[in-house]
Amino acid sequence: MPTKSPPLLQLAALIDALNRLLGKACAWLTLFLVLGTAIVVVLRYGFGIGAIALQESVMYAHALVFMGAAAWTLQRNGHVRVDIFYQKFGPRRQALVDGFGHLFFLLPVCLFLGWNSWDYVSSAWRTFERSGESGGLRFVYLQKTIILVLVFSLGLQAVSDIVKCIYRLMGRLPAPEVKHG
Repeated sequence: MPTKSPPLLQLAALIDALNRLLGKACAWLTLFLVLGTAIVVVLRYGFGIGAIALQESVMYAHALVFMGAAAWTLQRNGHVRVDIFYQKFGPRRQALVDGFGHLFFLLPVCLFLGWNSWDYVSSAWRTFERSGESGGLRFVYLQKTIILVLVFSLGLQAVSDIVKCIYRLMGRLPAPEVKHG
């Protein structure tokens, strides 16, 4: 009979699942980025037709690809890391470095970004800010909200990772696979 995971590990698994879902959804937008950009170029230089709404849609998708998938990339150990020393550390020391980094660097940066962007985003929502371009999209406030998606998803992923680091330090969870290269 399998044993039930502790509640904090269940919470970490839920956060991981949500960020994985968001990240995979955002990753599919890269297909739209390629097609949308190609269509804009063909319309503009082939037919002399401007497509402001499509250009802005590509810009929104670009923001979502990078900001919406950042937590998923972190979860998969896909961020750039200088691991000259880290790769030689054992699982417990790696967990200590990861936990320290998340607690004292990533979470404060998320709080700083959230605090400093809140008025910017809420102001856009109050006025339902729209594009200043003729033929542009009416959803600038949604694009600005992507900043908070980044902050919220990265902050949650940091919490999930800290929980897993604590369990690794206690020897109750195996080390994650780190991608090299």
